[in-house]
Amino acid sequence: MEKKSNTMIPPLYGLVLAGGKSTRMGQDKRLLHYHGIPQADYLYSLLEALCDKTFMSLRTDQDHTSAIKDSAILDEDIYRGPFNGILSAHNSYPNAAWLVLACDLPLIDKDSLSQLIDARDSEAVATAMATQKSGLPEPLVAIWEPKGLIKAIDYLKTAESSCPRKFLIRNNCKMVIPEKDQVLLNANNPEEYKEALTIIQSI
Repeated sequence: MEKKSNTMIPPLYGLVLAGGKSTRMGQDKRLLHYHGIPQADYLYSLLEALCDKTFMSLRTDQDHTSAIKDSAILDEDIYRGPFNGILSAHNSYPNAAWLVLACDLPLIDKDSLSQLIDARDSEAVATAMATQKSGLPEPLVAIWEPKGLIKAIDYLKTAESSCPRKFLIRNNCKMVIPEKDQVLLNANNPEEYKEALTIIQSI
């Protein structure tokens, strides 16, 4: 466990959410190649260049040997959905803010993440990317502050839904619009995987 920080602004840790079951994709999304290496490793490298520490969120039944530098934080299976991984990380390092990335983001890039970090509001529950089109926070391209995660734990005690987006909509979340909505493209099935590859090859 982490010792209490003496700084006013919590340190920023990176978290690649790689514990999903990838049912719609039909294969593990963390192992897909968009940029020449497994997607989870690619996202890890982006976060490692920007965050104080970086970790990989995994299920207990996944192969952990591919997790970089013993960086795995295993799901505690206390909560449902993405909150399972995010709050397992929070419980391991409760004084850190977490820049969370899901494995289904093939077009996210360092410039967009730098924009998110530069716009970070540590007084909000989170600072999240949002497309111009939807205007809704993307909870899995977001910086979650410690106090926001403490509030989320309390929220989940009575909430009917464990959807992290609904939590952000109902609370003080700062939103950041990327230069191109395209960087927030989700690839959750084989058709979207092929679409993402086509876009990457055209860049």
